[in-house]
Amino acid sequence: MPTPGPLTGARVVVTRARAQASDLVARLTALGASVVELPVIAIEEPTDGGRALAAALDRAVAGSYEWLVVTSTNAVDRVVRALGGRTLPATTRWAVVGTSTARALGQHGIFPDLVPPTAVSDALVEVFPGPGPDPDGVAPGHGTGTGAVLFVRAERVRDVVVPGLVAKGWRVDEAVAYRTAAGEVGPTAVADARAADAVAFTSSSTVERTVELLGVTGVPPVIASIGPVTSASVRAAGLEVTVEAAEHTLDGLVAAVCVALSGGGPSAAPPPGGTAEAT
Repeated sequence: MPTPGPLTGARVVVTRARAQASDLVARLTALGASVVELPVIAIEEPTDGGRALAAALDRAVAGSYEWLVVTSTNAVDRVVRALGGRTLPATTRWAVVGTSTARALGQHGIFPDLVPPTAVSDALVEVFPGPGPDPDGVAPGHGTGTGAVLFVRAERVRDVVVPGLVAKGWRVDEAVAYRTAAGEVGPTAVADARAADAVAFTSSSTVERTVELLGVTGVPPVIASIGPVTSASVRAAGLEVTVEAAEHTLDGLVAAVCVALSGGGPSAAPPPGGTAEAT
């Protein structure tokens, strides 16, 4: 008979987009949880069908940018698809937020030059070098002399990256790669979510849409957040964060759920990796 996991008997709501939920669902299920899938968001193409991204990447391939910044795996997927096998000049550097974004690039043979120690956009801005020679060696030899950065992003993002990089002396072009839309959720899933013990939030958009569907009083009593940006959205919705992940990844979120529901972490460490706090 299998040994009960730390989440045995607990019902946990996962609110990620359906195409992205499987990893988190598998981790929680392996620890004994009964998972309620509530795909409150869906990742869709931008309203222009990707034309702005395609044009921006044409410029990037031609060497117009010193840096290309992506802050989520969704952005990575769309950048790689729009590049269509083309490569950027060797002088163009990549900056990402989060280990999963870095890993997603690595799967395509692209290894980022800059990954901040904390998986939030604010940390990226803090460690991003200014134009010209880099005295701290963050990205030795970087620079094509254009003084320009391409930021590939979601339709809705916090206003952090662009003003932060502009303040450091960069000219920043933005290209919307995808948008977050409301997911299709049936009444059974809504009822099951309202009866659950806990909910695991991975982004601000999942918080906002969950509250729309369940109402403030319908959100499960235990709320686990992947990081400070998501936690701020929970509080803005009139709710309290029970536990925030110490590491802003799926690993950290799973550990946080375990702490909140069982008083301890998983009996075995989850697989390496995780998802940064950026949808």
